[in-house]
Amino acid sequence: MERLDELESQSVYILREAYREFKQLVMLWSIGKDSTVLLHLARKAFFGHVPFPLMHVDTAYKIPEMIEYRDRLAMEWKLNMIVGRNEQALAQRRTFPDGNATRIQCCAALKTEALRKTLSGEWARWVMDHSTGQYVKTTAGEPFTGVIVGARADEEGSRSKERYFSPRDQHSEWDIGDQPPELWNQFKTDFAPGTHVRVHPLLDWTELNVWEYIERENIPVVSLYFDRGEGKRYRSLGCFPCTSPVESTSRTVGDIIEELRSGRFANIAERSGRQQDKEDGYGLEALRREGYM
Repeated sequence: MERLDELESQSVYILREAYREFKQLVMLWSIGKDSTVLLHLARKAFFGHVPFPLMHVDTAYKIPEMIEYRDRLAMEWKLNMIVGRNEQALAQRRTFPDGNATRIQCCAALKTEALRKTLSGEWARWVMDHSTGQYVKTTAGEPFTGVIVGARADEEGSRSKERYFSPRDQHSEWDIGDQPPELWNQFKTDFAPGTHVRVHPLLDWTELNVWEYIERENIPVVSLYFDRGEGKRYRSLGCFPCTSPVESTSRTVGDIIEELRSGRFANIAERSGRQQDKEDGYGLEALRREGYM
């Protein structure tokens, strides 16, 4: 069996196990290449249908093209789309672009806190109405305790400490030292009631694997990943004030695959353009302990 087939089979198995074991299940969709591959795998695992909602945490600082792409696919693929945001922090201008927070503090408010409170149902959720393509504000939603995430172990240091099924406490906080062993494809899924569990079907995929799979499966990705004549492209997507493109002339998926195989980025971190990663001495680990994706 080829490597991509092995990875696909494992991810589909993890997705089906998660659906079987966790009743209040949601998948996070960042609109990036990894979570879009994860979305494609979910559609494959459930024969074209995604049987659980997708959630996107909107910081209000995403590149507009990302939001347009999100809503277009949600309509085309008939996805149960939920959006969460930290309305209070945005209204009070407690953000990095407003000059009232560091990048890490801004991420903590607009991403970590927004995600935690939207998952718990404490804050409002905006749900797509497919008859209009607009989002309708809802309140008092049920808490999601199973959360599918497109994290990869090779992308960033703290992600390498994850498990396929990674428990958090009731506040979504992550105790790295209290993770179950996962040996010989044996996974612990019988957690105590109320345990918040992150599920990581892409954990063993590499950046190259992701792009090879995108090419093989013809998965649509947002065009920001490609050079549009400026000699630059995004390798990792985030908020526009804190994310920079890399120097690259790759205009197609095939170009990106060749670029990665050449070793051009071998010593350059995939998230090197994400400025918040550089602000804190522990990288993203401190944010991830508190519930960051």
